[in-house]
Amino acid sequence: MENRKRMGGEIKGCRERGDWAELYFMMLALEKDMKVSRPFGIGGRYDVGVESASGVIRVQVKSTVYTRRTGEYSLNVMGPKRQKYEPGTVDFFAILLIPIDDWYIIPFEVMGRKDSSLHFTPTSTRQKYGRYREAWELLRGVGRASGVGELWHRGEKQIPRAPRQNDKFLVWEKEVI
Repeated sequence: MENRKRMGGEIKGCRERGDWAELYFMMLALEKDMKVSRPFGIGGRYDVGVESASGVIRVQVKSTVYTRRTGEYSLNVMGPKRQKYEPGTVDFFAILLIPIDDWYIIPFEVMGRKDSSLHFTPTSTRQKYGRYREAWELLRGVGRASGVGELWHRGEKQIPRAPRQNDKFLVWEKEVI
């Protein structure tokens, strides 16, 4: 968006394209005055950490160049060893549709363990994840929590927000360092 012109779709290898998408995500987050970090080592549970007022938000970055004949983009969201992500391992998925340079910032609670194959139709007004298109503000001020939070508003659209510390049903994870 915002007249960004990148060439990630020209990178041939899936692994290399994924690394590029992670770096691209971090660059855009920095442009939006967010503090980011990247865990080192192979097999980490998330790709990028984004600092917030209540801790580090764990973001898993995914990207696709795959377009279906209907103009729909699709990708599989799988974790290590092609397993679904477990609750408490990721707070958000940041999904990049490379050919059109659109980002979707989707809370784990919205996708959770049920969706491993995602489909995006950016030109449709009824697409399932449309409200999360370029929703970078969701990465500000949200802690590491499990459960489903209340709805808050972005313009005229309601967006589920991740739970916060003052939510009654919230279970905070203990950080192990």
